[in-house]
Amino acid sequence: MLVKILHGLAVLFALLSFVLLDRALAQSATTGATDEVATFASRFSALTDALAPTQSPPAQPQPATTQPPEHSMLAPAQPFALNATPVTEGEVIEKWDQLAANLRSESEILAGCRADAAHCPPAAKKFLGIIAEARTHDGRARIGVINRAINLAIRPTSDLAQWGVADRWSAPLETLESGRGDCEDYAIAKYVALLEVGMADSELRLVIARDLKNGTDHAFVAAHVDDSWVVLDNRRMALTEDRAMAQITPLFAFDATGVRQFATSVADAQRTSAPAATTAGPVAPGVKLAARSASP
Repeated sequence: MLVKILHGLAVLFALLSFVLLDRALAQSATTGATDEVATFASRFSALTDALAPTQSPPAQPQPATTQPPEHSMLAPAQPFALNATPVTEGEVIEKWDQLAANLRSESEILAGCRADAAHCPPAAKKFLGIIAEARTHDGRARIGVINRAINLAIRPTSDLAQWGVADRWSAPLETLESGRGDCEDYAIAKYVALLEVGMADSELRLVIARDLKNGTDHAFVAAHVDDSWVVLDNRRMALTEDRAMAQITPLFAFDATGVRQFATSVADAQRTSAPAATTAGPVAPGVKLAARSASP
């Protein structure tokens, strides 16, 4: 009897040992699986954190400022802040085309002078001297040198007194050869000189305007520098900004692209100008130009 009891206890202890061992193994497997899941989750979290956009802290409200908008460095299309319409035909186009042909001929003379100074005509030497002096300066100073030098090189003389005609546009060397000219001759010489010293076509305009003081037309050059248009006028040694030109009505602008008529019409200028003087001054060209504008 005792033997059977001992045998039963041995079997019970054996079964208990198996149960305890199985639980230990199950717990060990669960812990290992949990650790593996935690490790993978950690790697995945690091990957998604790297791909996700970084969350910036909330922006702090900034105090209101009164800073002006950034200033545009683009040059205005035309001086005097006026719109201008291309001119397609008329006397003004014919004059400009004829002048352009004369300027091409004189350009060849200047090229020859640069290649062979010994055989350079006196007028061309004088013109190249003005250009060389201007090149030693920059910006407005360069433009000012040309304005002053051309003003001093030409004596104001009407086309009627010099050529026997009411209006004649001369190229620079022709003007410097005679040493005489009216306002558009000054302007043409300055326009070409500014091109020769390196100013871009887009930065230059030869302008015809109505002088409202005496009802005559006047020519000058407008050059774009330092983000503004300055005027080279044979009646002034100093440069003047376009917005400071009082008592004038701009009529036409000439440049490498052709001729444009300003929005202010000739008829408006005639209505607002004073009666024309009976004797035109020596600087008044008496330009009388008819033109047809292209449709806007």
